[in-house]
Amino acid sequence: MVLRLAPDPEEHRIQTGWPGVDRVLGGGFVPGSVVLLAGAPGTGKSTLLLQLASALTGAGHPCLLASGEEARGQVAARALRVGIDGSALAYVPGRSLGDVVESARAERPTVLVVDSIQTIRDTASDGFPGGVGQVRACADALIDLAKENDVTVLLIGHVTKQGDLAGPRTLEHAVDAVLTFEGDARSGLRVLVGGKNRYGPEGEVAWFEMTSRGLVEAEPSTRPGRDGQEAGCATGIVLAGRRALPVDVQALVVPSDGPPRRQVSGLDPRRFHIVAAVTAVRRGGGWVQAGGPGRGSGHGGGPGVRRRGPSAAAGRPPPPDRGFIGEVALTGSVRPVPGAEARLSAAADAGLRDVIVAKGTTVPSGRTSGLRVVEAAHLRDALRWAMTK
Repeated sequence: MVLRLAPDPEEHRIQTGWPGVDRVLGGGFVPGSVVLLAGAPGTGKSTLLLQLASALTGAGHPCLLASGEEARGQVAARALRVGIDGSALAYVPGRSLGDVVESARAERPTVLVVDSIQTIRDTASDGFPGGVGQVRACADALIDLAKENDVTVLLIGHVTKQGDLAGPRTLEHAVDAVLTFEGDARSGLRVLVGGKNRYGPEGEVAWFEMTSRGLVEAEPSTRPGRDGQEAGCATGIVLAGRRALPVDVQALVVPSDGPPRRQVSGLDPRRFHIVAAVTAVRRGGGWVQAGGPGRGSGHGGGPGVRRRGPSAAAGRPPPPDRGFIGEVALTGSVRPVPGAEARLSAAADAGLRDVIVAKGTTVPSGRTSGLRVVEAAHLRDALRWAMTK
């Protein structure tokens, strides 16, 4: 059958009821799409999709949960723990591909959740569940099911010890969107990150907190912390998807009896060591932490990262209400970064009064009124101005 590519009068999206998830997806689920949710064991992937399935079912979008990881009683017990009425959800054992596809065709759900792609098996294909051949065969069959029946299919995928998605790389190319669910077991914070997305932007981020009643959305604060007037603390404006957020960057510099040592928490260690080399701060050991439940772009808060070292070493708090936007090159020059307008708007909303930007940055008018913008061409200019009251 040959079809014409006349556009639909209106793009239909399935709202999840979770603003952060909808933002990461680009506005909600697209009917007939296949979304892969990847993450390490224990981060809460199954809990997230269980709560999403409950919310969608309650909104009139019936869901079918196919689990090869847990038996029906185990899924029901987890639903009860997080306050979900499991009687509204349809369940099918998810070990056999044929059973899952047959149940989906009979039930005709709006959303099919498969937990996980590594445990389901096609009896017509050789190999063991999770193997390259099995994952490819099962994924192809589920993609056909989604496209032919306009069923949104959510696949849970595991990651290896190296952090890569387990299974063949063709799986990532075959699906429509790849989301990553990351977590910090010590704090309970979780981050949903949008990767590949055929129907929306890449790089969007949503934050969650794992509680005794399941996952709840946890929006990061748009205000710098109270430590901003202490020595060794600076505020950088970073991008998280299309949003800009102020992030506190803190440093502690102490005398060292032995060789100097640098420890980093919350920042890319390799990038930080390059920063330290450029800044030539080599006084003893330093401990640096990026505050806030955010995951943002590693570019854009460079001068803020570089300012906190001299401030901590000198024991002098920097002037309050100052932020930093820019990228420092190996030569020490400060370069403009993408998203300057969004970053400056976020700085104004956060109550900052002064912002140091790279020379040549386009400064928009309007929402940044009342914000003093100072250009710096080199790192030494930014540090000199930052430490001047």
